[in-house]
Amino acid sequence: MVGTKTYMAKPAEVAPQWWHVDGTDQIVGRLASDIATILMGKHRPTYTPHVDTGDFVIVTNVEKVAFTGRKWEQKTYTWYTGYPGQRSETAETRREKKPELILQEAVRRMLPKSRLGRKMLKKLKLFVGPDHPHQAQQPKPLEIGKKLERHD
Repeated sequence: MVGTKTYMAKPAEVAPQWWHVDGTDQIVGRLASDIATILMGKHRPTYTPHVDTGDFVIVTNVEKVAFTGRKWEQKTYTWYTGYPGQRSETAETRREKKPELILQEAVRRMLPKSRLGRKMLKKLKLFVGPDHPHQAQQPKPLEIGKKLERHD
């Protein structure tokens, strides 16, 4: 069969954009899935699985994200310290100590589990409060929760 060839993006061809998202009253899982889509580059028609075609995402007001139901009291985060037994804490205590980790963990678990996924996660910038130091990159505001339009 002669005809079209499959397009494969090259890392030098992709110019990443910067997006700004306000996390106020956003549901964590829905926000995280939309952010993961942008970090992977699946919102672009030039998406290539083995190339980082995603954009940078800045999220402000991460302390104001919301969970549905009683997840603030019931959801637990566990981790291994190297010593016997695991450490754990509820989402409510994590919000008081380090609120940015709630959204970071949700997005991390939706990205590929590889070197490429770790590279994608570095493009996520989370900030407590409404201010961020990335004004020079001129991030465009992005409304999440609506259907994403394709951006080239």
